[in-house]
Amino acid sequence: MAASKMPYDFPPIIELRVVNKLKGALKQGLTNLTKNGDEQIATEKFSWDPSITKLVPMLSFPFDLRLKCDEFYLKFFYTSLFTLALPLIILRLIWRGFRAPAYFKRWPERFGFNPALTFSKPVIWIHAVSVGEVEATRPLIKSLHTDYPEHQLLITTMTPTGSARVTAIYSDTVSHCYLPYDLPFAIDRFLASCKPQFGIIMETEIWPNLLTRCAQQNIKLVLANARMSERSYKGYQRVASLTKEVLQALTLIAAQGQQDRQRFVELGADVKKVHAIGNLKYEISLPTSLKEQAEVMRSMWDTHRPVWIVASSHEGEEEIALNASRKVRSQFPNLLLIIVPRHPERFDRVSALSQRAGFKTLRRSEHRPCPADVQVLVVDTMGELPLFYAASDVAFVGGSLVAHGGHNLLEPAALGRAVITGPHYFNFQEITNQFIQAQAAIEVTDTTELAETVIDLLQNSQKRVDMGEAGLKLIVNSQGASMRLSNLIKHHITHV
Repeated sequence: MAASKMPYDFPPIIELRVVNKLKGALKQGLTNLTKNGDEQIATEKFSWDPSITKLVPMLSFPFDLRLKCDEFYLKFFYTSLFTLALPLIILRLIWRGFRAPAYFKRWPERFGFNPALTFSKPVIWIHAVSVGEVEATRPLIKSLHTDYPEHQLLITTMTPTGSARVTAIYSDTVSHCYLPYDLPFAIDRFLASCKPQFGIIMETEIWPNLLTRCAQQNIKLVLANARMSERSYKGYQRVASLTKEVLQALTLIAAQGQQDRQRFVELGADVKKVHAIGNLKYEISLPTSLKEQAEVMRSMWDTHRPVWIVASSHEGEEEIALNASRKVRSQFPNLLLIIVPRHPERFDRVSALSQRAGFKTLRRSEHRPCPADVQVLVVDTMGELPLFYAASDVAFVGGSLVAHGGHNLLEPAALGRAVITGPHYFNFQEITNQFIQAQAAIEVTDTTELAETVIDLLQNSQKRVDMGEAGLKLIVNSQGASMRLSNLIKHHITHV
């Protein structure tokens, strides 16, 4: 689960703290029973299984009814907690709606109602939670259109930004709606309305009810471009029996790397169904006119002005970048710092933060020229990040100076830019490690290192060129995942 979505890799309602509280409460119940004097019943009629896959004690009642804590009870707790949390989920939608009005719209879709969707052809369903995953579907959608021309493609997302990106990229060549919440009645209604012949879920959207419901209805599912960070792996281990059941409901897991593949297998996935195919995001394709547009933009700013972009930034990172920019300006007084917040609801806050810090700030949405006295440009529009990457000299990829897990650094690398990342890139561990080892990216840990690295790169144009060339070479050598995925889908999905 990921970025502009619920802030957990693990499904949100089965958060580990809740699970631990349930387990602790049950243990406390046994303790209290013993303290009340019924020691014989407590010791002879109850036994606690210490395995981390168990949530409740096994009971042996006088009438010999034994309740075993297995996948059924885990799913019961999960679904019950999700249901009980619905009021909080609705409140969260309302809260986000005040920051991003699109969250006020299309609520019926989040509960499986899609009256506007009609299908005259068999449906292939692809789920991409938000913007990054939607971008990664480009090579997949292209191959699906080629391999299954008689089918209608349905793309689901969870966020308004993801929805907008689907429309921007694919227009009316695909159908689109939100994926409903992971509640049985909503999932059943969604599946009944679209009747997919098979589904493809991007990255690590492992929703227990969704996956098991599809298995019950013989809908084959592919987990594509799948990744499993160490943190997520440890989380899923704590509900190991449910995780195993859910993973075994998948027909195919196409993992990004060997480490991801191994973790899925250790969590219980069928080893014959798990393949390491590479990362679909390496199949990046940017418009040929992008660099020309960027050159025109830079000419309006002053061609010789150094430009540093802080992209996909999260809470806390803008302040670090603004502080670092003060030191960079001691060497480059005419520096233009571009900040692109990850989430639209933070646009106003980031702009206000920059102004309070004393910087002359311009917002992209003002549609005014960026004169020489503007120090910070806040990009508060959607879909323009590649253009601003292309217009920059140095790119810092956010979500990595705070413990968010990082973001995809392939886009600036594909444009030949020198890339900087923070230390927290666990969601993109393999890719980022490859770039650092290839000297196509530099890791920094704090404000001082960030400022010093930006200064060094702005002073050394050849180093920027070398890093850009190394990144482009790595991308070219790592492509081919889409072809491997297409072949695996043909092999494992036999009923289409």
